[in-house]
Amino acid sequence: MCRSIKTLREPYVEDVGEADVRAAALQYVRKISGFRQPAPHNAQAFEAAVDAVAAATTHLLDQLEVRGSRRPA
Repeated sequence: MCRSIKTLREPYVEDVGEADVRAAALQYVRKISGFRQPAPHNAQAFEAAVDAVAAATTHLLDQLEVRGSRRPA
């Protein structure tokens, strides 16, 4: 889809911050919608989509287990 999306999960990035997740979600929504900045009448839907993608991304990263690594206690 987009070659410039940065990998956020281990073993490539050890600390994934909220800003990283939000930036990836924003990039995804921009790519899918075709809009860099939504029109005012679409802003609420755009932001809701970014929030939903960020939440799904956080959930995914929390659930992934990388073989050969230990989860922090």
